[in-house]
Amino acid sequence: MLALVLVALLSALWCVCSRWRDVLSGRPVGALRGVRAPLLLIAHPDDECMFFSPTILGLLQEQRPLSVLCCSTGNYYNQGEVRKKELFQSCAALGIPASNVTVIDHRNLPDSPNVQWDTHLLSDLILTHIKQKNIDLVITFDEKGISGHSNHISLYHAIRSLHRSRKLPEGCSAVVLESVNIFRKYLSVLDLPISYLFRSDILYISSRAQYRQAKDAMMCHQSQLLWFRHIYLLFSHYMAINSLHFLHGQETEKDS
Repeated sequence: MLALVLVALLSALWCVCSRWRDVLSGRPVGALRGVRAPLLLIAHPDDECMFFSPTILGLLQEQRPLSVLCCSTGNYYNQGEVRKKELFQSCAALGIPASNVTVIDHRNLPDSPNVQWDTHLLSDLILTHIKQKNIDLVITFDEKGISGHSNHISLYHAIRSLHRSRKLPEGCSAVVLESVNIFRKYLSVLDLPISYLFRSDILYISSRAQYRQAKDAMMCHQSQLLWFRHIYLLFSHYMAINSLHFLHGQETEKDS
């Protein structure tokens, strides 16, 4: 009964907050002017819908053909092949074709919360992919990795290294997803006013329909749907809101 009440309350709040969605999420248009080939850089299958679904669906709604580069198969529990298939199913549910999804399976990039991936190896693999796909925007985790996972943080350091060494192709920018504190992490749409007040370069807010689409995508990851993941789907900030920041020193606007 309590769960039903909470779901009903969350739904009502989403209706109210959705009325302000177009006003509060108006920053992406100018910030990403001219972006034609964005890349979502993730560490494991399910990162795409658990953390980045507002960004993914926002970009696709803006008619920006998004690519995904996943840097492991998520083989921590020897489920790599299963999770790889789930990733393609999830991306399809989000509207990303299989041709735009690439999975790296490298023995030196193991799925492990205790392993910091080698920055040089990772940077080389990412840069090769960026050049092959003519990527002009990379989206990934910030220095806290959302959940503190070492693999997530490794992606930040790799992109940061490419940026600092000026190895990213001319015109290619990078943005990182803001990690919020534990209190905000489970406020869902209630965190919308806070996210708006704490200025970000880019703010994506999911509509109710987009939330349902993201939830359907997460349902594709059946191997990962433990009981606490269902709670996460209901209350996670990241299922509703993505605040992103450009890496320091990069351009925040592109020519059309």
